[in-house]
Amino acid sequence: MNTSYVDKFPENFLWGGAVAANQCEGGWKEGGKGVDYAACCKNGLGDLDVSRPQENVYHPEREAIDFYHRYPEDIKLFAEMGFKVFRTSIHWTRIFPTGDETEPNEEGLAFYDRMFDELRRYGIEPLITISHYEIPIDLVEKYKSWRSRHLIDCFERYCRVLFERYKDKVKYWLTFNEINNMRRNPSYVGGILVQPGENKSQAIFQASHHMFVANAKAVKLCHEIIPDARIGVMCSLSNIYPNNCDPVTVLETQDVRRRSLFFPDVMLRGYYPTYVYRLWKEHNVHVKMEEGDLELIKKYPNEFLAFSYYRTTTHEKGQPYFGDTGGDVGTPNPYLETSQWGWQIDPTGFRFTLNELWDRYQVPLFPVENGLGARDVVEDGKIHDTYRIEYLRKHILAMKEAIKDGVDIMGYAYWGPIDIVSAGTFQMSKRYGFIYVDKDDQGNGTLARLKKDSFEYYKKVIASNGEDL
Repeated sequence: MNTSYVDKFPENFLWGGAVAANQCEGGWKEGGKGVDYAACCKNGLGDLDVSRPQENVYHPEREAIDFYHRYPEDIKLFAEMGFKVFRTSIHWTRIFPTGDETEPNEEGLAFYDRMFDELRRYGIEPLITISHYEIPIDLVEKYKSWRSRHLIDCFERYCRVLFERYKDKVKYWLTFNEINNMRRNPSYVGGILVQPGENKSQAIFQASHHMFVANAKAVKLCHEIIPDARIGVMCSLSNIYPNNCDPVTVLETQDVRRRSLFFPDVMLRGYYPTYVYRLWKEHNVHVKMEEGDLELIKKYPNEFLAFSYYRTTTHEKGQPYFGDTGGDVGTPNPYLETSQWGWQIDPTGFRFTLNELWDRYQVPLFPVENGLGARDVVEDGKIHDTYRIEYLRKHILAMKEAIKDGVDIMGYAYWGPIDIVSAGTFQMSKRYGFIYVDKDDQGNGTLARLKKDSFEYYKKVIASNGEDL
């Protein structure tokens, strides 16, 4: 924690980038891998197409960008940019194909051994998300996913295998990706398929409680098996402003924001905040807890907050609101520019959010997703993505201002340093990367990699530790 005025990024700042296994790896049937939820979805909303994938139907995440086979080439490019950290996830179904086995799949474990060894060969620290929208479909079908406490045992077994296997290779861990998106997209985040006539709030909060217990057990295991590791919570925390100064609008906006902050409130503070009890009463929610659950959550909170930030939106009085990273877009903010996908660009909101979270939690913060999705055009073998450079520059400047404000920031992992399949749209054309991948929305292309102008820019930023912007 900073105890004096700081006006620059710390020397040990973790610059890097972030992806997710289901959006980059491909190899969806290789190495003994089972079927995960994402491979069965028909869109980026988490809606299931069929219970099992159809072989003759194109699905963008089944090949993705073939990171499964090409990771040495890609990691070499990350190293050339100077990455200190690389965030990715482990495919649960590579380790436990159905999620219910008692013994792990050695082929899957060996794949991640090779990948971590490659990262460490270049001095890049792996930051690993244990569950990133990749729950085994068998657990959804057999147990209705996190509705069942059985998944706590499955997750604990999965975590124990990972921590014991990779204890000398991975020192930074995250449990669930964007866990607070359970409130708006429980299917994609937790495999919770709400049935017609079911109390959706009841299903979400009950499943979330089981995830909180599983998270605490993971924290406990991590510290026991890897004493020098750090394990955080990861949330979607793009922000929201009131659309106007009407006090009712302001109060509603506070309520909307707290529905997202509820998740890190529990996982970082170690207890259920009092405001949630009114929410439960108003939505007829009765969360079943077992003896010892609350004590476990209290004793084993996460130690840092990782989060995604892409934009801000606005809340209009009386209107429903579901968005954080994606989801609904509020009334347009006339003071902000808008991306090609309708997301408003707000670097000042990034600084605001960093301060908000630091003031609330007083734990180290780690922005592990921040980036601009845009259409890139290849001209004479080059991509002049000045728009991405400008987005990056302004957000890094905002982060630097937050450090001057006294915020403790561990690092910065730009989302999608190499083009990957968009989780929200299932498109390749919504590109975030500093590295172009030759593939289109229909799956055509050579998968060849090409550096964009932003590649050299981020390389310069890292080399100067954020001083040369």
